[in-house]
Amino acid sequence: MACLLETPIRMSVLSEVTASSRHYVDRLFDPDPQKVLQGVIDMKNAVIGNNKQKANLIVLGAVPRLLYLLQQETSSTELKTECAVVLGSLAMGTENNVKSLLDCHIIPALLQGLLSPDLKFIEACLRCLRTIFTSPVTPEELLYTDATVIPHLMALLSRSRYTQEYICQIFSHCCKGPDHQTILFNHGAVQNIAHLLTSVSYKVRMQALKCFSVLAFENPQVSMTLVNVLVDGELLPQIFVKMLQRDKPIEMQLTSAKCLTYMCRAGAIRTDDSCIVLKLDHDLKHAHELRQAAFKLYASLGANDEDIRKKIIETENMMDRIVTGLSESSVKVRLAAVRCLHSLSRSVQQLRTSFQDHAVWKPLMKVLQNAPDEILVVASSMLCNLLLEFSPSKEPILESGAVELLCGLTQSENPALRVNGIWALMNMAFQAEQKIKADILRSLSTEQLFRLLSDSDLNVLMKTLGLLRNLLSTRPHIDKIMSTHGKQIMQAVTLILEGEHNIEVKEQTLCILANIADGTTAKELIMTNDDILQKIKYYMGHSQVKLQLAAMFCISNLIWNEEEGSQERQDKLRDMGIVDILHKLSQSPDSNLCDK
Repeated sequence: MACLLETPIRMSVLSEVTASSRHYVDRLFDPDPQKVLQGVIDMKNAVIGNNKQKANLIVLGAVPRLLYLLQQETSSTELKTECAVVLGSLAMGTENNVKSLLDCHIIPALLQGLLSPDLKFIEACLRCLRTIFTSPVTPEELLYTDATVIPHLMALLSRSRYTQEYICQIFSHCCKGPDHQTILFNHGAVQNIAHLLTSVSYKVRMQALKCFSVLAFENPQVSMTLVNVLVDGELLPQIFVKMLQRDKPIEMQLTSAKCLTYMCRAGAIRTDDSCIVLKLDHDLKHAHELRQAAFKLYASLGANDEDIRKKIIETENMMDRIVTGLSESSVKVRLAAVRCLHSLSRSVQQLRTSFQDHAVWKPLMKVLQNAPDEILVVASSMLCNLLLEFSPSKEPILESGAVELLCGLTQSENPALRVNGIWALMNMAFQAEQKIKADILRSLSTEQLFRLLSDSDLNVLMKTLGLLRNLLSTRPHIDKIMSTHGKQIMQAVTLILEGEHNIEVKEQTLCILANIADGTTAKELIMTNDDILQKIKYYMGHSQVKLQLAAMFCISNLIWNEEEGSQERQDKLRDMGIVDILHKLSQSPDSNLCDK
């Protein structure tokens, strides 16, 4: 039935699109070149800041026509330039817009446009390319497909401050690893970009600096070259040090600190070079404080608002920066980064997408291996979220040895770590395969499980009961676990039901009994234990409805007609007076109790 509804919905959308936007596209096909130019200019004005109009024009096929006009030799330079401007504006809309542009092969068309002698047209093409390449949906490899592109872009760096800004921005976004670094380095990136660090334009200086930070990242060859580069008679490291000064914008301080850090790691700068390192230490401390404050702010903003979490994650390079923060030397920065990720991990959508795309679980597992308790508490709490059933990170976390790590946390003297360790195991066991459940029981040990069931911390006790409940689900699993651990589990259940515990604890315990009662062979452990049966009978008559319902859930599973031995079990329970209690409860004013 749902499929039948799609057609009229799409037709109504298209009719609206046709009514409001069709005339803009129609004018692109006018035989008069001057009218086409004016049509493109009017389209440019119509799409500025209007994502709906952008989407409409893409749906109506404006992109192929604009690209056709941009590549036609008969088109005037002014028309080609305006077409590139409109395409750039369309690219500034949603990610779907960029995907549509890529599907129309916009990148080869724009790269071809860079061969034009006209500077304004070149700048318009570069501006559009910059917008497309900085989108997360654009594969960086598209920049390197044609071997002539990089040298041509290097040559265009000298044309204007706009070509410098856009090309450097493209390079910094499309340099993703040693292969890309090598290509850019071999085509003279260091020599061609170095002098831009002294440009009068802040944007050019900043984009050039970002280029050097991605070129030098984990690359000794680039780092060793940078240390000897002269710009206006001054060594490059000295220029980076000047950019660390407090009067410079924060972004510039942080990026220049990155460059110097990468050079230090590569051995290009001596650790006893006080001119550089003392300044670096001082400003890195300042940078750490800023980063810590930023992560704390994002954690607070995203704590309870899904829309804000989405905006934070969609901010350019934000997830990369937060994930990098997990390996910072400063404990305070690491803690703030973990808190930030923990706040963002409250989003189901982000757990399924961004957290998986950035493989957040990998650095998190490293953090959990060796960190102070204050970091471990937040990191293990975040791990609980990553182990939820719908999280795609769950499987790789399991494969990386998380079971033993979490079982270790349950032995901590810190109650918060015990809670998180058992909570994560509880999430891990939910609807898990028998092998995973067996691994948990083996690693945790029966002794530790029962120590946790007698823990003085209520949260630890509740989560341990939750773990048991998840372990004892699915009949074959219930029977298997009860065949090996049944005696101890029944003892633990008895102790809890007899103890001075609150309603929630006893409800969870009765639910565990109900799960056991759902087993094929496991239910006999209840039927042959008169003490347990009497306790179930007692809680059927309890004053708390929650406990009455949980007790009746046990009875329901024990007497199910379709199972072997049901008649004998029914007879025994009838002899105990269970039927009389059920008659009485059927008159209960509580509708749930009455129905059950």
